Amino acid sequence: MALGEGGDRGAAAPLIADAGKHAGGIVRSGSMWTAAAHVITAVIGSGVLSLAWSIAQLGWVAGPAAMLVFAGVTALQSTLFADCYRSPDPEHGPHRNRTYAGAVDRNLGSSSSWVCMLLQHTALFGYGIAYTITASISCRAILKANCYHKHGYNAPCSYDGSYYMLVFGAAQLFLSFIPDFHDMAWLSVVAAVMSFSYAFIGLGLGLATTITNGTIKGSTTGVPMRTPVQKIWRVSQAIGDIAFAYPYSLILLEIQDTLKSPPAENKTMKRASMISILVTTFFYLCCGCFGYAAFGSDAPGNLLTGFGFYEPYWLIDFANACIILHLLGGYQVYSQPIFQFADRFFAERFPDSGFVNDFHTVRVPCLPPWRLNLLRVCFRTLYVASTTAVAVAFPYFNEVLALLGALNFWPLAIYFPVEMYFIQRNVARWSARWLVLQAFSVVCLLVSAFALVGSIEGLVTQKLG
Repeated sequence: MALGEGGDRGAAAPLIADAGKHAGGIVRSGSMWTAAAHVITAVIGSGVLSLAWSIAQLGWVAGPAAMLVFAGVTALQSTLFADCYRSPDPEHGPHRNRTYAGAVDRNLGSSSSWVCMLLQHTALFGYGIAYTITASISCRAILKANCYHKHGYNAPCSYDGSYYMLVFGAAQLFLSFIPDFHDMAWLSVVAAVMSFSYAFIGLGLGLATTITNGTIKGSTTGVPMRTPVQKIWRVSQAIGDIAFAYPYSLILLEIQDTLKSPPAENKTMKRASMISILVTTFFYLCCGCFGYAAFGSDAPGNLLTGFGFYEPYWLIDFANACIILHLLGGYQVYSQPIFQFADRFFAERFPDSGFVNDFHTVRVPCLPPWRLNLLRVCFRTLYVASTTAVAVAFPYFNEVLALLGALNFWPLAIYFPVEMYFIQRNVARWSARWLVLQAFSVVCLLVSAFALVGSIEGLVTQKLG
């Protein structure tokens, strides 16, 4: 796995294959197809499981339309962002911006770069929370599926989610201390296989249930609510969930950094983005629409754990086991950038501190020697404990995904790419292109704010209720 300039890595860098090195530096051998594969692997994750619920809130008209709109927005955003890889010229510039923060720093200055890093790390921390919640839900889903199969669907099968969050946190604490865990090639393979496995199972079960029902459930307006205000909040949460599922701006430049040239990297990346967005949108529409068609207004918040499906119980168990395995690796994928940033940050400021810089060899029977650093032990323990604590306090799958999607969508997927595009292309103020893109940014800001307010309301309502 390659580290970006300035030491800042993208959110899902382990998903990107190392192109290899020689004396002259990095050998970039990626193609349009490898880039598209990286994007699809990174984007299709646990967010796909909430899409049936999202469509149920919006209905048959607005639900698929919202997915297509977000697909279009993501396509435009990725096109703008692809031109920010090289500076000052998008095709022939001598400077490569291998990370998001590096590109922001070069184009918009250090102040904007620090804001960008803060938002990135907040997003990565949020992914850790979301993955902890999802893993706990999947653990309970396996136990519930077995209980329902053994004692009947009306049996009082309930399990405490906090316990499984703590178990998942303990596992992550152990994984966080494996040296160079983020460089292990098998992590990407396992995560990708598990992700596609449970997504295809959810799609297949939704399709099979729809065929068995003999009818397509749902309505054009979505789930009815008691008051218009409640409907507005649900719609905003659904938009936040969809926003969580799409953008991949955190990793776009690192994927682009693997591409060979000629042709110019930005041209190849734009074509790869179009391919991956088409595939992802088709997959999302199938999973979301078949889930809604199968369950209508009763579509669960998480397609594989809400128990719209009871049988075959072994397939439900397998799908949720795939989710857990995916999340074990996924948590590390999204946590390692923060770990590496903390290591560099303290090492630069305390170069003479033994606590920060000294490593100690620990030998455990049947395992290779580990080199542990006291700063890493303390920081990573605190980090894992904090994500687990927040997850225990707010164990609400859909609301947390909506909050993360709303928080990150406008600043990271829209604002910074648009502003950098203006610099890269020397777009004049008040020109037609400038006005159109500024209007686009403002509309996305309003949508993001709407989804953010609704997701916060959902979290508060769930917590107080």
